[in-house]
Amino acid sequence: MKFNTIVIIIILLSIISCARKGNPTGGPKDESEPILIKTIPEYKSINFKENEIKIYFDEYIKLKDLRKYLVVSPPLKYPAIIQPLGAPSKKITITIQDTLIKNTTYTFNFGESIVDNSEGNVLSNFKYIFSTGTYIDSLSVNGKITSALSKKVDEYVSVLLYEANEKFKDSTIYKQKPLYAGNTLDSIAWDITNIKSGRYHIIALKDANNNFMYDPKVDKIGFLDSVVTIPTTKSLILKLFKEKTAFKINKPSEVSKGHLIFGYEGDATNFEVKPILKDLEYKTVFDKVKDTLHFYYKSKNPLDSLKFNLTNEHFSESKTVKLRSKKIDSLKTSSNIRGILHYRDTILITSNNPISKIDKTKIFFTDKDTINITFKVKKVTEGLKITFERSENQNYKLEMLPSAITDFFEQKNDTLQYNFSITKKDKYGSLSMNVVGTENKPVIVQLLGKKEKVIAEKFINKDKKIIFDLLQPTKYSIRVIIDDNDNKKWDTGNYLKAKQPEKVIYFASEINIKENWFVEETIDLK
Repeated sequence: MKFNTIVIIIILLSIISCARKGNPTGGPKDESEPILIKTIPEYKSINFKENEIKIYFDEYIKLKDLRKYLVVSPPLKYPAIIQPLGAPSKKITITIQDTLIKNTTYTFNFGESIVDNSEGNVLSNFKYIFSTGTYIDSLSVNGKITSALSKKVDEYVSVLLYEANEKFKDSTIYKQKPLYAGNTLDSIAWDITNIKSGRYHIIALKDANNNFMYDPKVDKIGFLDSVVTIPTTKSLILKLFKEKTAFKINKPSEVSKGHLIFGYEGDATNFEVKPILKDLEYKTVFDKVKDTLHFYYKSKNPLDSLKFNLTNEHFSESKTVKLRSKKIDSLKTSSNIRGILHYRDTILITSNNPISKIDKTKIFFTDKDTINITFKVKKVTEGLKITFERSENQNYKLEMLPSAITDFFEQKNDTLQYNFSITKKDKYGSLSMNVVGTENKPVIVQLLGKKEKVIAEKFINKDKKIIFDLLQPTKYSIRVIIDDNDNKKWDTGNYLKAKQPEKVIYFASEINIKENWFVEETIDLK
């Protein structure tokens, strides 16, 4: 009897437990990529004559960022229509609107664009391949993309192959699509598969218009110095750079009364803007950031327009600007002083209008004990630069009374006051860089900070030890430019002139500078 009672209790507890409500666990997360079931026509079909392709998967998929990822090689003159767009589907349909090249292997590389609908798992680098001839071409070529000047390399760079034959001219890459194309996607590596043997010109483009043709205004380019014969076992490196475009003046515009701007493209060496009106007082200033020349003027007589002669070494043009503004911009100033002035920094007072006069008697520079500090002040493009013999662990006060500075339009400043301090030198570090392998060529050694900003640079033409001192504690990198033409700057390349950009070498790793540290390194340019 006792045994039967125990059995009944166990059965009742079991029933209650089964009836109790709870949240289902849902099982493990789906981490598998979509699986291809079949294609119509078959994958790697030959003698292809269809205009529609259907690709089936085992689950619902979506096409994500198709425009960014899809690479069709050879490129099509009229883009294929690809569905689904947005809505989930178990099928991709490709409708070809182009006349295909005879006896050619085509590749539709979907990159990272195919993802499953539920978890977003990516089917990486899925390719659909077919041939309009009797066999599938099986050769390939690969390599990587580097940047000519920066350590950072662009993503989604197109690599283009053109047949090296009598039809290929220097102008071809501006006007025609290539025979084959590939893309680095989000890496620096590229490979182009299913190509036929032959001799090819190989071009890299950061293709802003995504049209497989070179537009120097917006595209970066890289090219090899010689034709490549495929098959090849070499991994090919293409160095990407932005060309200087042909000099061109954009439409000038009026900023305010007495202030016009002339935007331009290309090399502005010896670019001049001269008004035809002879009794006009004017000043020109090149913008430090933008490709712009600022033209400031003043006239005793009212003007409704101005006509200019614009010239440089290879350029001459006339422009007329209608004048509508009635008010001159008031003088505005700013400073680089932010509480602490570092040893490598100079006091810079910037102004929106050019400075024409300085009254040094109205500028007072004292230390914390109100002792006058000897200083020098001079006009620069940006405004004023003030230099002085600084002392460590000292506080300073710079005061500019009204009318200390006068701008081009005879406007004067209000009172300006800046308080700042100089820290001890032991709060900084130093770097000694032993540069070898120069082979007596001119080189520029640059110390770079964040975002590759040039902190300091040295010019040498032989193996030498150089020192960068009074460095703020942080991480730096070193860039060396082989300055072939000894013009003290990096020069880019030019495709039509078959000119590669000047060579740049980076020190292998970042250099960590700490307070009161002296770091010594060697860079071998060989």
